[in-house]
Order: sequence, then C-alpha cells, then structure tokens
Amino acid sequence: MSTMLSEQPHRRYNILTGEWILVSPHRTKRPWQGKTEKSNSEQRPEYDPKCYLCPTNTRASGSINENYKSTFAFRNDYGAILMDGKEENYSKGLLSAETEQGICKVVCFSPDHSLTLPLMTIEAISDVIQLWKKEYKELGSMEEINHVQIFENKGDVMGCSNPHPHGQIWAQSTIPEEPRKKTKKQKDYFETNVTSLLGDYLKQELKVKERIILENEDFVALVPFWATWPYETMIIPKKHYQHIGQLNKEEEVSFAEIIKVLTTKYDNLFEISFPYSAGIHQMPTDGKDYPEWHFHMSFYPPLLRSATVKKFMVGYEMFGNPQRDITAEQAANTLKTLSNVHYSEKNTYK
Repeated sequence: MSTMLSEQPHRRYNILTGEWILVSPHRTKRPWQGKTEKSNSEQRPEYDPKCYLCPTNTRASGSINENYKSTFAFRNDYGAILMDGKEENYSKGLLSAETEQGICKVVCFSPDHSLTLPLMTIEAISDVIQLWKKEYKELGSMEEINHVQIFENKGDVMGCSNPHPHGQIWAQSTIPEEPRKKTKKQKDYFETNVTSLLGDYLKQELKVKERIILENEDFVALVPFWATWPYETMIIPKKHYQHIGQLNKEEEVSFAEIIKVLTTKYDNLFEISFPYSAGIHQMPTDGKDYPEWHFHMSFYPPLLRSATVKKFMVGYEMFGNPQRDITAEQAANTLKTLSNVHYSEKNTYK
C-alpha cells in the first residue's frame, strides 16, 4: 500500500456521493490497543412486561402487539412522516417549503427481548430479511411512495429509545439526499461504462484485499476506502442487484450469515453490545428504471477506542469536512482478525 495512504495526511474520495474525507494516519499509527473500558450493560430478560415492543404488550398509543413468534412490523405510533397531511407549498422570497408525506414503520426482529442480530440464528435473521423484502415491495408499490429507507439504530448512544431488537422503515414521497447523491454518481458511471460502479469497485477491492473483512458466495463485507466512521463497514452483493427483492432464498441465507458474523465481530471488538446505525440503500420506488443502482448495506458505528469513547463530528468536521485518524485499512485489519464466535459464547478468542 502507498506510504501516503498509511503515513501522510491525505484526502479520500467517496465514489458514491462525490464528497471527500480527510485522513490523518500520522496521528495514530495503529488502532488503539490500550485500555478497553467495559460498559455496565445488564443482561436483559427474554420478555419484559414493560417493553412496548414485546409480544402481547400494550404500546404507549394503546395498541396491543400481536403474539408474534418470529418478526412483527407495525406503523410507528409516533412516525416522523404522515400520510394524512394536506399537500401544500410555501414560497416567500428566498424561503420555500413543501409538504412531505410518508409512512414510518417499526420492525421487530424477534419476540425475544434479550436478543440482538449477532445473537440471533441465521434462520431468524433470514426471517428479518424476508420481512424487509416484503415491506420494500408493499410500501414501494404505493403511488405516493417514491423511496423506502430500511435502517436500524442500535444502542443508547445512537438514540435508540427501546432495547428490544428492532429497526425502522421510513417510506416517503421524495427521494432523500443521500440516496439522491448516490443515484447521480452511479448513473453517471453506468452511462459511461455500462457497468455497476459498486460492482467494479468490489472487483478492485477483492483483488487487493486490503479492506476486505469477510466474504461468502454471494456477499462481501469490507471497510470502504472512503469510510468516515472509525469502524464503518459496507456489505455489497457480488451480483448487480438493484434492490433486496431480487435476492433468492439461498442469497437471503448468505446475507443473513454475513450480517451475523460482521455484527459478532463488532461486539467482540470491545466485548459489548456494539452500537451503530445501519441502513440499506437501494433503488427508489418511483416507477422509473434504475439499471445503475447496486444495493448495499452500511454500518456506521461511533465507538473509537473503547466501549465508552465515542467519535464525535465536531469542529473542523462540522465546518469543513469529515476527518479520521485510523485508516480504513487499519480498521479492516482489526475487524478481520476478530473471532467469528461471539464473546459471550466463548471465554477466550483471538
């Protein structure tokens, strides 16, 4: 690898958004190997009578959850976007606004209150993926919905309001800013090369193997060259799929396997239930063709040096652009060498 990338301050280009990140490897030559403080997280019960998401419990709105045995999705009682708003536009001089319509849903991964993705079985995670596919198709087929965003906020530090294993789906009438930028960059590349931008990027990464964490027959997990968060990762399907609905049963299992192993490695890093925001970016659902789109799942974890040291975007990063000290290659090597067996299931691991 170039000494510039490993030793000197430099900028890296994000091919999906067209933005840059400042990397300062000279500030820390290698990932933190010192003290790792353990968080005081308590073991949760399989069922919590006070939890709004456990089966048969009553939510704050008064609605009662189904006695679900696998996965469960419902409209968020306090959704950020609503379908019943009156369509209006506001324009006054340099000021403009417009009504945004949509649906917010909560997706419970499991009836077991104590579980997170790394602790779930491959079969159970496959059930989650099947539910994601179902919701993407059903919500995306609605005339008013032009984009479906599937995501998970895990952990208190990421603002998660309930520890029960769950994610969210926001489906809305407009295409949000991040997917809009990614659509443009992928389209520009596809029109020039008639190939997938992420597909060609993946071929290059598999050749050099400097940022690959793990792979199976259908998916690759890696630290993107332009990663912003300390241990940011991306899962990319090897085939050029525009959305998760194109996955067959075997590929669903492959996707579940790589999600489980990657999140297990996260937990093993500091021996805690590792917090992150994760989301799937895929083609919009506005009825247009998007041959350029290559779906992917990104994980943005905030922890930097221990279970209690969080990376904040402050100062220069708020007024200039994002910056990191640990390089993508260092982060990938750290994650790659961690065990695939969850720390809670094994006393020692390498």
